[in-house]
Amino acid sequence: MTETENRARAILERLVAFPTVSRDSNLPLIDWVEDYLAGHGVTAHRVWNEDRTKAGLYANVGPEVAGGVVLSGHSDVVPVDGQAWASDPWTLTERDGRLYGRGTCDMKGFVALALAAVPAALEVGVRRPLQLAISYDEELGCTGAPPLIAALARALPPAAAVVVGEPSMMRPIEGHKGGMGFRLRLRGHEVHSSLLPEGVSAIHEAGRILDWVNRTNAALAAAAPSVAAERFVPPFTTVHVGRIAGGTAQNITAGGCELTLDIRAVPGEALSVWEERVRALADEVAAGMRAIHPDTGIEVARIFHVPPLAPEPDGAAVSLVHALTGENGRGVVSYGTEGGQFQDAGYSAVICGPGDIAQAHQPDEFVSVAQFRAGAAFIDRLVAHLSA
Repeated sequence: MTETENRARAILERLVAFPTVSRDSNLPLIDWVEDYLAGHGVTAHRVWNEDRTKAGLYANVGPEVAGGVVLSGHSDVVPVDGQAWASDPWTLTERDGRLYGRGTCDMKGFVALALAAVPAALEVGVRRPLQLAISYDEELGCTGAPPLIAALARALPPAAAVVVGEPSMMRPIEGHKGGMGFRLRLRGHEVHSSLLPEGVSAIHEAGRILDWVNRTNAALAAAAPSVAAERFVPPFTTVHVGRIAGGTAQNITAGGCELTLDIRAVPGEALSVWEERVRALADEVAAGMRAIHPDTGIEVARIFHVPPLAPEPDGAAVSLVHALTGENGRGVVSYGTEGGQFQDAGYSAVICGPGDIAQAHQPDEFVSVAQFRAGAAFIDRLVAHLSA
């Protein structure tokens, strides 16, 4: 085990012990990271959420000059509620060549490796900086990254590349779909169900939205994929309703119904256009509702917005990962990350981190020791690169 891997293992043990589920505060973890960095003489800067219950953190290791590399990861994890774990999810446990624990794969493993890079970078005296960015609420739609990225960009010299360490089996991922989510609240008019035509069932009206979703997906799947889309699985934009709830009783037209809808758009398709379509659909359905009763309607709230990561021809970030890993592929994925947000802010970005995305959010989540070791080797090569 190399010194970097050994350091990272000890850090990962500490990080996993913080139950930073997105619904809860991440401040105990941020406190620990801040103290860890201070112990190495590195000043951390917090970027708070609105009610100061959570914070992101960024730091610069080495000289404050342009041309460094940002290592980006999120501190939050998904819940373990209702999952059957063979060991305590908040205790790092090694079994059969795997490191188990919530977040080991997604993505405290990479955060631990990034933090382990700090003493290595200081010991060799990097000539270009290592910059760290640790966000919150990635699992809620990447909502914590934009203010963190903005603060980092204002305060620190521009980096040449950003490596977002989502699990990719240490292979470079140069593109991902964009995402946008909405909450739709339908307000109907209650009457006895025997008088159905006089009422407005919010559930029935939600069915019109579901019908649009199904028809839209069918049309998208049937169309010939664009050059940008054909690399993805599936090779088209998708529309999805993940939750729906409403109604009061079997014999009352539903006075309310709420659903969540998300779009996963391929690069090249503007998320703003999809938002216009969703809002136009809501307006159309609401107009029909109000024709029956004027007090009905639909409220549409956008709950997240994650821009796509567009492949960069000759991009600095993917070229860096190629050089450090020896992997020359250029993969794409259909899920979203904070990489697109960095790219929108003007950074060259790539996804590369230890572990398999198939393990993310699962009971007995793990990162293999071999993948973690490959991540440590990547860190050592990155430090050498910044020292050259």
